[in-house]
Amino acid sequence: MRSFPGRAGVWLGFLALLLLLPHALSYSQQEILVFLTINILLVVSYRLLTLTGEWSLGHAVIMGVGAYASALYTKELGIFVPASMILGACTAALVALVLSYPLFRMKGFYFLIGSFAAGEIIRLLWKRFREPFGGPKGLKRIDPMPDFDIAVWRFDFFEPVSYYYFAAAVVGFSLWLMRRIERSPVGLTFHAVHWQDKLAEASGVNVRAYRTLAFVIASGFAGLSGALLAHYIGAVNPNMFDLELMVFILTWTIIGGTATIYGPVIGCIALTIINEIVLREIGLEQMRPFVYGLLLIVSVLFLPKGLESLVQKGLARVARAKRGEES
Repeated sequence: MRSFPGRAGVWLGFLALLLLLPHALSYSQQEILVFLTINILLVVSYRLLTLTGEWSLGHAVIMGVGAYASALYTKELGIFVPASMILGACTAALVALVLSYPLFRMKGFYFLIGSFAAGEIIRLLWKRFREPFGGPKGLKRIDPMPDFDIAVWRFDFFEPVSYYYFAAAVVGFSLWLMRRIERSPVGLTFHAVHWQDKLAEASGVNVRAYRTLAFVIASGFAGLSGALLAHYIGAVNPNMFDLELMVFILTWTIIGGTATIYGPVIGCIALTIINEIVLREIGLEQMRPFVYGLLLIVSVLFLPKGLESLVQKGLARVARAKRGEES
C-alpha cells in the first residue's frame, strides 16, 4: 500500500506537469491543449451516462445547449460570465430532464435513436430561429472571461495559457465531483441498474429515476464543457455540435474504455495526439474519419476493454513486482 507522502508526491508531480506543460508547447499547440481539456470534461461526462447502460447520440447537442445558453445569458441579460457558465450547465441539465420523459420510455437501441432524433430537433431549432439563436450562422461576439490578476500572474483569457489554467481548474473540479458521485451510493446504484436492472427493480430501486438522474447530471457537465468552449472561441453555430462530434465522443469513449474514469481521458488524449500532431504534421488530416474508424475496429477486435486495460495490466505487474520484493 502506497504511503500518504508517496501519494502526495505523485499528485504534486502531476500538478507541476499540468502547470508547466503549456510553456513547452507552441501557440497552436497551446490552443489544442485548451480544446483537449474541454473535450476531456465532455467525454468523461458521457461515461457518467453510460454507467446506467444507456448510450446516447445526443450528447454533443447537449453540449451545444450549454454553449448557446451561456452565450445568451451574457449577450442578452448581461450576466457575469462565470455565473452564465453555471447557468448554461443548469440549462443543459434542465433540457435533459425534459427530454428524459419521452426518451426513457425507450431502452437500448430505441433510446439511442430517440436521443439522436431529439438532438437533431434541437439543432434544427437553432438553425430555424435567428432570434435569439442566430440561425445557421449562430452567435458571434460572445463575451469572454474577464481578465484578472493573481499574485505574479495576469490572467488574459485571450491567451490560451491563461484559459488553459482556468479550464483545467474547472475540469479538474468537475472530474473530482463525478468521481465522488460514482463512488457514492447513487453511483453504485447506477452500476446496479446497468448490470442487474431487473434485480435492482425487484429490490425497490426506481430504475427509470436513476437513469434519468445519470442523464441529467451527465448533461449538466456536458453543458459546462460547451460553456467553456463558447467563451473561449467567442462564437457558436449549429454545425459545431453535429453527428461528427458525436462520433468522436463515441470513439474516444470506446477506445479509451469505460470501466474507469480515466479510460475515456486516455482515449481522448491518444486520438487528439494522433489527429492534431501525427496526421496534421504528415498532411493527412482529411484521413481522420478513416483512421478513427480503423482504430475503432482494431480496438474492438484486439482491445475490447479499451486502452485503460493496458494501464490496469501495467499497474498489476508493478504491484506483483513489489510484493515479490517484499517477500
